[in-house]
Amino acid sequence: MNFTPKRASESTGKAVRKYEPVTEYMATNLITFHPDQSIKEAMDILLENKISGAPVLNDRRELVGILSEKDCLRVIIESSYHNQPMVLGKVSDYMSKNVRFVTDDKDVLDIANEFLNSNFRRFPVVDKRGRLVGQISRRDILRAAQKIASATL
Repeated sequence: MNFTPKRASESTGKAVRKYEPVTEYMATNLITFHPDQSIKEAMDILLENKISGAPVLNDRRELVGILSEKDCLRVIIESSYHNQPMVLGKVSDYMSKNVRFVTDDKDVLDIANEFLNSNFRRFPVVDKRGRLVGQISRRDILRAAQKIASATL
């Protein structure tokens, strides 16, 4: 499958993308956490909803971190290390703060390239103000590729 975007005529000098924007395929009804939320509560939510992680948003709905299952494993390790019952800290104590995200102005080709150049399975999608607007996964991009393939046959 060829993912090379079609270009506008040379007279305009502008490239025109023929692929759908990331917003067409991203999930928008997301479970999110707050940095001050209890880590125990967050772990319970991950388990109840059978998800492996969720974005962490501040009061302005800006993306400030991601809490993953891996981050939650640190709770167990730290309590074991100190030979104490599980420490009950906050999400901000365990979340990953260095978050790789994509912006909502990207198209599916841009995101496919991001996935090829990383080990991430999903990216938070933010707007120009840094506010979370959704999440895009590898599977979402495969769905887009399937639609593109069926449209080009």
